[in-house]
Amino acid sequence: MGNFDIDLDFGQIYEEKVRDIFEGDGSIEVKTERDIWASTGNMALEIRCRGELSGLSITDAKWWIHIFTIDGDMKYMLALQVSKLRKIIKYMFINDLARIIKGGDDDESQMVLAPIRLLIDIAKKV
Repeated sequence: MGNFDIDLDFGQIYEEKVRDIFEGDGSIEVKTERDIWASTGNMALEIRCRGELSGLSITDAKWWIHIFTIDGDMKYMLALQVSKLRKIIKYMFINDLARIIKGGDDDESQMVLAPIRLLIDIAKKV
């Protein structure tokens, strides 16, 4: 078997995993980050709204897909297992690498503001 065949087999395994996320048993939560992330380097993850747990705190989805747009044009997306994302965010918050801010309609939401590159670096190790 040549390298092409090995690479093809490997690629097909993960093609099937992605297909399962979108079409099968892998439930997803999709959030879209507008423009400001491009200048701040941060992503915002809602954890509470109007005093109640919400967003990342309560989703029962298996996968969190965060889409990053500029002027309505999708630039890229980040997909993480919710269980891993929760661990990463907790670690970041405990170690002063992320902070909680208010936002949303009438500032009634609490969101974790996390540096995107740092979150990705930590995700490589989880």
